[in-house]
Amino acid sequence: MNMTAKIREIGKQGRGREELLAVLREARESYGCLTPEVIVELAAGLDLPVGEVYGVATFYSFLSTRPKGRNNIRICKSIPCFLKDSQIIIDTVAEAIDIQPGETTADNRFSFELTNCIGACDKAPAMMVNHRVYGGLTPAEIARILAEHK
Repeated sequence: MNMTAKIREIGKQGRGREELLAVLREARESYGCLTPEVIVELAAGLDLPVGEVYGVATFYSFLSTRPKGRNNIRICKSIPCFLKDSQIIIDTVAEAIDIQPGETTADNRFSFELTNCIGACDKAPAMMVNHRVYGGLTPAEIARILAEHK
């Protein structure tokens, strides 16, 4: 069943809100990002307001309304990581890939963003590259980690 048909079927069952996050995740995987057109289609198919779908799509850091690079770097900016000097890690990554948080490299190799939590408070400071978590980071480890994701 294609994505549009699946969305419509979920909408007909009246399970739009229950399934919204799962459908957004699947749409992001299928389309690469949640463009305004995709969000409108999802809202119509799930019989939900566009604003509600957009709100959920922009709330979660693992969803994106913009295309991302092949490797998505997320650095935790929550209190445990902040207290363990995450700003040094943020600055080191920014210098190493020559972009700031919220940007994607010109070659689409990396996207870089800050997020509120990646669930690795016990490993602070921490970051994720794609789905892999790296914790207890030091500036010296950044070049090695980035080289793994060419």
